[in-house]
Amino acid sequence: MISSPAIPRGVWVLGFVSLFMDVSSELIHSLLPVFMVSSLGASAFAVGIVEGIAESTALIVKVFSGALSDFLGKRKSLALIGYGLGAVSKPLFALALSVNWVLAARFMDRIGKGIRGAPRDALVADLTPPQIRGAAYGLRQALDTVGAVVGPLLGVLLMLVWAGDFRTVFWFAVIPGAMAVLLLALGIEDPKPATATRNAASPIQWTTLGELSGAYWFVVAAGGVFTLARFSEAFLILRAQQQGLPDSYAPLVLVAMNVVYALVSYPIGKLADRMSHAILLGAGLIMLVIADLVLAQAHGLAAVALGAVFWGLHMGMTQGLLATMVADTAPAHLRGTAFGFFNLASGVAMLIASALAGLLWVELGAAVTFYAGAVFSMAALIMLALRKRPAPAG
Repeated sequence: MISSPAIPRGVWVLGFVSLFMDVSSELIHSLLPVFMVSSLGASAFAVGIVEGIAESTALIVKVFSGALSDFLGKRKSLALIGYGLGAVSKPLFALALSVNWVLAARFMDRIGKGIRGAPRDALVADLTPPQIRGAAYGLRQALDTVGAVVGPLLGVLLMLVWAGDFRTVFWFAVIPGAMAVLLLALGIEDPKPATATRNAASPIQWTTLGELSGAYWFVVAAGGVFTLARFSEAFLILRAQQQGLPDSYAPLVLVAMNVVYALVSYPIGKLADRMSHAILLGAGLIMLVIADLVLAQAHGLAAVALGAVFWGLHMGMTQGLLATMVADTAPAHLRGTAFGFFNLASGVAMLIASALAGLLWVELGAAVTFYAGAVFSMAALIMLALRKRPAPAG
């Protein structure tokens, strides 16, 4: 039996860079919905708008950063700029005096995420042999999600130590953000391109989209519909607060979700190298339907925790897998562009989903918000079941 090659050192470095930045980001983001509602007087609709704009911005910016990384062949440099912007944005949260100020800080933070995301994802594919690509994406996602567990736990600890002082706690996020930038700067180099760099007149040319296969465009469509079904996790935190969770413990909702997410990502990545992607995606969507139904009917914190666990199962079963599918269906010289347009579709869907979730929450109640998510999840399942199996891209 021929053993699989080891996951390259560069993928491990990128995973730990993601881990440190997620500690920084999730320390703030796990408290931010409660901070906006409790300290700044925001409504659930305002939270949805802030989260929708922020997350969709990150995804849409990936269109340009991905294409630019293909054009320049300098994926690390763009990733470094993106991580740097994320680190610089952290003090703005501690200084925020209004929802608009929070929006500006989130916008800057997510611009950074958008700049770094597609080049980093393409860099993973550049560094990794095809036969272990699913495992590599699963590993990077798992390490990223470990950071998403540590960040909220650190947030709870600091909130208890500093007696619920949101602003003081937010200042601590600066430290792991700076560590992520330093590790990326010193720990990795761009690999030499496998193909010659094109002499394109512009980093984004619509004619290049014709080189992307039907299989790739199905993944783009699937990613958009999946994102409509999965609005911002801020609403999980608000649901827990609605069920009586004190402000200082609000990050525990994301801890429950991300522990499961981290545990599932790598095993699912390895499974994706051996079995049908469609079956795994379908199973992940079923987990999201269950999560939405549990959260819609939740009475008490135990039910919210159970919903968060199923939400984490869905994330672990689909997010790294979708990245693997993009990498597998796109030509090597257009991987950055492919990740960019995939994230454009997901970004538009995230803006719509989060704004709609906030509106439904305010007008019809929390239960309807989660029932709507279940309906979109079922639509995505039907789309997956009816698709024609495409031939793999070369």
